[in-house]
Amino acid sequence: MFLFIKNINFMANKSVRVDIPKNVEELLTLGEKIYQKHVADGNSSPLTTLQDYDWSVIGPNLVAALAKHDEAEGYEKKMKEAYETRNKLMGDIAGIVKATRDLLKGVNSKSPQKLGEWGYDVFDTPAPKKVKVA
Repeated sequence: MFLFIKNINFMANKSVRVDIPKNVEELLTLGEKIYQKHVADGNSSPLTTLQDYDWSVIGPNLVAALAKHDEAEGYEKKMKEAYETRNKLMGDIAGIVKATRDLLKGVNSKSPQKLGEWGYDVFDTPAPKKVKVA
């Protein structure tokens, strides 16, 4: 005895989510894949029906955009390396500048304007009050 069951699509009632990458590199890569498929499909591509966007305008720029993204990533890496090297070289510059200021203020307690000779900005007025932002 055989039991025949009709082929039922169990996925019909499930919702499907298609994510758009938030990461720029991933978005550009996805865009390039879409554009390649669009070009391969030619006039039969459903993307030719888009009203507000034109893949023939945006698509050709994606390879160059991805190259510029990679170039920027390289600069960002170099920037981070340069900041790390700078931070190692400068040591505790803030501490020594403050200690020097404090020493010079003591040495020149009657004429604090002389700290200007050392490169400090010397003001005869009190510092402005900080405004609290709620």
